[in-house]
Formats: sequence, structure tokens, C-alpha cells
Amino acid sequence: MIVVENLNTYYGHIHAVKGISFEVRQGEITALIGANGAGKSTTLKTICGLLHPREGSIALGGAPIHKLSADKVVGLGVGYVPEGRRVFPVLTVDENLDMGAYHRSDQAQVTKDKARMYETFPALKGREKQLAGSLSGGEQQMLAIARALMAKPKVLLMDEPSLGLAPLLVKRVFEIIAELNKQGMTILLSEQNARGALKIAHHGIVMETGKIRFADSAAALRANSVVQHAYLGAG
Repeated sequence: MIVVENLNTYYGHIHAVKGISFEVRQGEITALIGANGAGKSTTLKTICGLLHPREGSIALGGAPIHKLSADKVVGLGVGYVPEGRRVFPVLTVDENLDMGAYHRSDQAQVTKDKARMYETFPALKGREKQLAGSLSGGEQQMLAIARALMAKPKVLLMDEPSLGLAPLLVKRVFEIIAELNKQGMTILLSEQNARGALKIAHHGIVMETGKIRFADSAAALRANSVVQHAYLGAG
């Protein structure tokens, strides 16, 4: 579904992503794991159009998207849940969901989809008129995911969705990601929580200092002694 080839992304003179290539297959969860600063977030931002590569290409369903602006990429079916949730704090929960559907014109279906979001994320139900900034961290994460889903994406990019959450909420976030995938959503998941990510993913990519060190099935990476020692707390 998404094919990344020889991707090189810079922040000024800093070479943040260094010639990486990988594929996100339709209907699967692909996990990008690695320490803070490994290049995971930069990779996601480049795919969704917030950053542009200096070299390399990104294709969605065979069509190049690496030169497109972020709004165009969203319109083609790439949803994005940013690190740190980034909800609109002075807008209500309902208004945040509307922002997720800003490019849609099918208002009757938007209304139905909002109702479905409140069923999918019961923590938000009854809080439609509450300011998003007053929600707890876990509730804001649910809202960020729901807002991305309001764009009706074909593939969902999620950047550190478990970051800063209590263990019970981390477990729930991973359950939601797995549930979305079972419903047919293709997901590219960036996570420092390698154990949780590889537990639900089909494939995994280990990034270190802007490069790919390992790429394999999630099961193979869980069994890899180097990955166990460096990222899974084993050994």
C-alpha cells in the first residue's frame, strides 16, 4: 500500500533519515521501533507530507505522494495521529472531530461517523461539548485517534500513541489499534514501546540513528536476541 524507497530527510543540515526503504502492506500493522531520536517520527512526518525528502520516493497505491502537501496526502487517504496527541485544546471534542473531517462534503455521513466514534471511544461519550484541553491524557489520545479516523483514511500513521500514558491506558490503546486493524485498517505504528508494538504488529522495522537496522516479521523480531536485549528488556 505504501512503498518507501531510499528516503532521505533533513532538518536543515541534520540528516535525520538516511536512505531507508520499506513497505507497508495493505491490511497489516507495521511497527517502527527504536529509541528516541532514531528517526521514526521524521519518517512518519515525511510520509504524511509535513516534511519533504531531499532524496527518495514514497508511493501510495503505486502513485507518488512525496512531493504533495499534507492536506493533499490526507485527501488521498493517509490519516495521521501525531506524537503528543495535539488535539485543539480550545475547541470542543465535537469540534475536534469536525476538524478531522474538514475536507469531506458528505455531511450526513460525517454525522453518522461522529456517532460511531462516540460508540468506539466511550470515554468521549457525553463529553461532546467539553473543551479538549480539559480532557485527561488518555482521553486526549482517544480523541486524537478518533479525529484521524474522521478523515476516513485508507492507512493510519500513528506516532507514539502510548507515550506518557498509564499502563492500563497503554494496554487499551494497543487493544484499540488491534481492533482497528481487524476492521481492515492498514496501520504504520511508531513506538518506543517495542514490546507492545511487536505484540500486535505483523511486521516490524527497527531504526537506529536514521537507518534501518532490522526489518522482519514481528514474531522474528521478538525472537531476535539483539532486539530482545536492546528493546524488549531481555537478557
